[in-house]
Amino acid sequence: MLSENDTLALFTTLKLAFITTVFLLLIAAPISYWLATSKSKFKVIIEALTSLPLVLPPTVLGFYLLILLGKNGPLGNLAFSFTGLVIGSILYSLPFVIQPLKNSFAAIGSRPLEEAATLGASPMHTFFSVVFPMAKPGFVTAAVLGFAHTVGEFGVVLMIGGNIPGETQVLSIAIYDHVEAGQYSQAHTLSGLLLAFSFVLLVFVFAYNKKKKVLP
Repeated sequence: MLSENDTLALFTTLKLAFITTVFLLLIAAPISYWLATSKSKFKVIIEALTSLPLVLPPTVLGFYLLILLGKNGPLGNLAFSFTGLVIGSILYSLPFVIQPLKNSFAAIGSRPLEEAATLGASPMHTFFSVVFPMAKPGFVTAAVLGFAHTVGEFGVVLMIGGNIPGETQVLSIAIYDHVEAGQYSQAHTLSGLLLAFSFVLLVFVFAYNKKKKVLP
Protein backbone atom coordinates (compact mmCIF):
# COMPACT_ATOMS: atom_id res chain seq x y z
CA MET A 1 0.00 0.00 0.00
CA LEU A 2 1.15 3.50 -0.80
CA SER A 3 1.35 6.07 1.96
CA GLU A 4 -0.44 9.41 1.63
CA ASN A 5 2.79 11.17 0.63
CA ASP A 6 3.62 8.45 -1.91
CA THR A 7 0.14 8.75 -3.41
CA LEU A 8 0.58 12.51 -3.67
CA ALA A 9 4.00 11.98 -5.29
CA LEU A 10 2.43 9.60 -7.81
CA PHE A 11 -0.28 12.11 -8.67
CA THR A 12 2.24 14.97 -8.96
CA THR A 13 4.48 12.84 -11.19
CA LEU A 14 1.68 11.86 -13.57
CA LYS A 15 0.33 15.42 -13.71
CA LEU A 16 3.81 16.79 -14.39
CA ALA A 17 4.49 14.20 -17.11
CA PHE A 18 1.15 14.80 -18.84
CA ILE A 19 1.40 18.60 -18.88
CA THR A 20 5.06 18.48 -19.90
CA THR A 21 4.36 16.06 -22.76
CA VAL A 22 1.58 18.26 -24.17
CA PHE A 23 3.81 21.32 -24.17
CA LEU A 24 6.74 19.33 -25.54
CA LEU A 25 4.77 18.15 -28.57
CA LEU A 26 3.54 21.68 -29.29
CA ILE A 27 7.04 23.13 -28.99
CA ALA A 28 9.04 20.31 -30.55
CA ALA A 29 6.86 19.71 -33.63
CA PRO A 30 7.70 22.97 -35.45
CA ILE A 31 11.33 22.86 -34.33
CA SER A 32 11.71 19.25 -35.50
CA TYR A 33 10.01 19.97 -38.82
CA TRP A 34 12.33 22.91 -39.42
CA LEU A 35 15.39 20.83 -38.51
CA ALA A 36 14.29 18.04 -40.86
CA THR A 37 13.61 20.31 -43.85
CA SER A 38 15.75 23.41 -43.45
CA LYS A 39 19.09 24.00 -45.16
CA SER A 40 19.90 27.04 -43.03
CA LYS A 41 23.48 27.51 -41.90
CA PHE A 42 22.13 28.03 -38.36
CA LYS A 43 20.61 24.55 -38.30
CA VAL A 44 23.63 22.99 -36.60
CA ILE A 45 23.47 25.60 -33.82
CA ILE A 46 19.80 24.89 -33.13
CA GLU A 47 20.50 21.14 -33.18
CA ALA A 48 23.29 21.61 -30.63
CA LEU A 49 21.16 23.81 -28.36
CA THR A 50 18.19 21.43 -28.35
CA SER A 51 20.49 18.46 -27.71
CA LEU A 52 22.40 20.00 -24.78
CA PRO A 53 20.31 18.22 -22.10
CA LEU A 54 21.58 14.90 -23.47
CA VAL A 55 25.16 15.67 -22.42
CA LEU A 56 24.75 18.20 -19.60
CA PRO A 57 24.68 16.78 -16.07
CA PRO A 58 21.16 17.31 -14.68
CA THR A 59 22.59 19.31 -11.78
CA VAL A 60 24.19 21.80 -14.20
CA LEU A 61 20.91 22.37 -16.03
CA GLY A 62 19.10 22.50 -12.69
CA PHE A 63 21.55 25.05 -11.31
CA TYR A 64 21.09 27.48 -14.21
CA LEU A 65 17.34 26.97 -14.11
CA LEU A 66 17.43 27.75 -10.40
CA ILE A 67 19.15 31.05 -11.18
CA LEU A 68 16.70 31.76 -14.01
CA LEU A 69 13.59 30.86 -12.01
CA GLY A 70 14.80 32.01 -8.60
CA LYS A 71 13.49 34.92 -6.55
CA ASN A 72 15.80 37.40 -8.24
CA GLY A 73 15.76 35.67 -11.64
CA PRO A 74 14.42 37.25 -14.84
CA LEU A 75 11.35 34.99 -14.86
CA GLY A 76 10.31 35.73 -11.31
CA ASN A 77 9.97 33.47 -8.32
CA LEU A 78 9.06 30.18 -10.01
CA ALA A 79 11.60 27.96 -8.30
CA PHE A 80 10.23 25.40 -5.86
CA SER A 81 6.83 25.51 -7.54
CA PHE A 82 4.97 23.15 -9.85
CA THR A 83 5.22 25.69 -12.67
CA GLY A 84 8.99 25.70 -12.27
CA LEU A 85 8.98 21.91 -12.49
CA VAL A 86 7.08 22.06 -15.77
CA ILE A 87 9.56 24.54 -17.27
CA GLY A 88 12.54 22.47 -16.16
CA SER A 89 10.97 19.23 -17.37
CA ILE A 90 10.25 20.70 -20.80
CA LEU A 91 13.87 21.75 -21.26
CA TYR A 92 15.28 18.50 -19.87
CA SER A 93 13.08 16.20 -21.98
CA LEU A 94 13.10 18.30 -25.17
CA PRO A 95 15.71 16.25 -27.10
CA PHE A 96 13.85 13.01 -26.38
CA VAL A 97 10.84 14.42 -28.22
CA ILE A 98 12.64 16.31 -30.97
CA GLN A 99 14.76 13.38 -32.15
CA PRO A 100 11.96 10.91 -33.07
CA LEU A 101 9.90 13.70 -34.61
CA LYS A 102 12.83 14.93 -36.68
CA ASN A 103 13.55 11.40 -37.90
CA SER A 104 9.91 10.89 -38.88
CA PHE A 105 9.74 14.18 -40.76
CA ALA A 106 13.02 13.46 -42.55
CA ALA A 107 11.80 9.98 -43.58
CA ILE A 108 8.82 11.50 -45.41
CA GLY A 109 11.06 13.13 -47.99
CA SER A 110 10.24 16.04 -50.25
CA ARG A 111 8.09 14.30 -52.87
CA PRO A 112 4.79 14.24 -50.91
CA LEU A 113 5.28 17.91 -50.05
CA GLU A 114 5.95 18.81 -53.68
CA GLU A 115 2.86 16.91 -54.82
CA ALA A 116 0.71 18.68 -52.23
CA ALA A 117 2.08 22.05 -53.33
CA THR A 118 1.33 21.17 -56.96
CA LEU A 119 -2.30 20.56 -55.98
CA GLY A 120 -2.43 24.00 -54.41
CA ALA A 121 -2.32 22.99 -50.75
CA SER A 122 -1.10 25.62 -48.30
CA PRO A 123 1.86 24.78 -46.03
CA MET A 124 -0.46 24.50 -43.02
CA HIS A 125 -2.89 22.24 -44.89
CA THR A 126 0.02 20.15 -46.17
CA PHE A 127 1.34 19.65 -42.66
CA PHE A 128 -1.94 18.46 -41.15
CA SER A 129 -3.22 16.47 -44.15
CA VAL A 130 0.05 14.95 -45.40
CA VAL A 131 2.93 15.32 -42.96
CA PHE A 132 1.14 14.61 -39.68
CA PRO A 133 -0.55 11.34 -40.80
CA MET A 134 2.72 10.06 -42.26
CA ALA A 135 4.68 11.06 -39.16
CA LYS A 136 2.12 9.72 -36.68
CA PRO A 137 4.40 6.87 -35.43
CA GLY A 138 7.02 9.49 -34.66
CA PHE A 139 4.52 11.52 -32.66
CA VAL A 140 3.51 8.44 -30.66
CA THR A 141 7.14 7.55 -29.95
CA ALA A 142 7.98 11.16 -29.04
CA ALA A 143 5.00 11.41 -26.68
CA VAL A 144 5.83 8.15 -24.92
CA LEU A 145 9.53 8.96 -24.57
CA GLY A 146 8.82 12.48 -23.34
CA PHE A 147 6.29 11.20 -20.82
CA ALA A 148 8.52 8.37 -19.57
CA HIS A 149 11.60 10.58 -19.36
CA THR A 150 9.70 13.15 -17.31
CA VAL A 151 8.42 10.45 -14.96
CA GLY A 152 12.00 9.32 -14.29
CA GLU A 153 13.54 12.75 -13.67
CA PHE A 154 15.50 13.32 -10.49
CA GLY A 155 18.40 15.77 -10.61
CA VAL A 156 16.67 18.64 -12.38
CA VAL A 157 13.42 18.43 -10.43
CA LEU A 158 15.28 18.23 -7.13
CA MET A 159 17.35 21.32 -7.96
CA ILE A 160 14.48 23.56 -9.03
CA GLY A 161 11.55 21.98 -7.20
CA GLY A 162 12.97 20.80 -3.94
CA ASN A 163 10.97 18.18 -2.07
CA ILE A 164 7.58 19.60 -1.13
CA PRO A 165 4.93 16.86 -0.67
CA GLY A 166 1.86 17.49 -2.80
CA GLU A 167 3.57 20.28 -4.73
CA THR A 168 7.00 19.33 -6.10
CA GLN A 169 7.78 15.90 -4.64
CA VAL A 170 7.76 13.34 -7.47
CA LEU A 171 8.21 9.56 -7.34
CA SER A 172 11.95 9.57 -7.99
CA ILE A 173 12.51 11.91 -5.05
CA ALA A 174 10.13 9.90 -2.85
CA ILE A 175 12.19 6.78 -3.60
CA TYR A 176 15.37 8.61 -2.60
CA ASP A 177 13.73 9.73 0.66
CA HIS A 178 12.72 6.15 1.50
CA VAL A 179 16.23 4.85 0.83
CA GLU A 180 17.75 7.62 2.96
CA ALA A 181 15.39 6.68 5.79
CA GLY A 182 16.16 2.96 5.43
CA GLN A 183 12.58 2.26 4.30
CA TYR A 184 13.53 -0.27 1.64
CA SER A 185 10.10 -1.86 1.43
CA GLN A 186 8.48 1.42 0.37
CA ALA A 187 11.38 2.11 -1.99
CA HIS A 188 10.91 -1.33 -3.57
CA THR A 189 7.20 -0.65 -4.07
CA LEU A 190 7.73 2.68 -5.84
CA SER A 191 10.73 1.44 -7.82
CA GLY A 192 8.81 -1.63 -8.98
CA LEU A 193 5.94 0.61 -10.02
CA LEU A 194 8.24 2.77 -12.15
CA LEU A 195 10.01 -0.28 -13.59
CA ALA A 196 6.74 -1.91 -14.66
CA PHE A 197 5.40 1.37 -16.02
CA SER A 198 8.54 2.01 -18.11
CA PHE A 199 8.56 -1.54 -19.45
CA VAL A 200 4.91 -1.38 -20.52
CA LEU A 201 5.47 1.94 -22.28
CA LEU A 202 8.45 0.59 -24.22
CA VAL A 203 6.55 -2.56 -25.22
CA PHE A 204 3.73 -0.36 -26.48
CA VAL A 205 6.08 1.79 -28.57
CA PHE A 206 7.89 -1.18 -30.13
CA ALA A 207 4.62 -3.02 -30.83
CA TYR A 208 3.00 0.08 -32.32
CA ASN A 209 5.93 0.87 -34.60
CA LYS A 210 6.22 -2.77 -35.70
CA LYS A 211 2.52 -2.83 -36.57
CA LYS A 212 2.85 0.35 -38.61
CA LYS A 213 5.80 -1.07 -40.58
CA VAL A 214 3.92 -4.20 -41.65
CA LEU A 215 0.81 -2.33 -42.74
CA PRO A 216 0.51 -1.71 -46.51
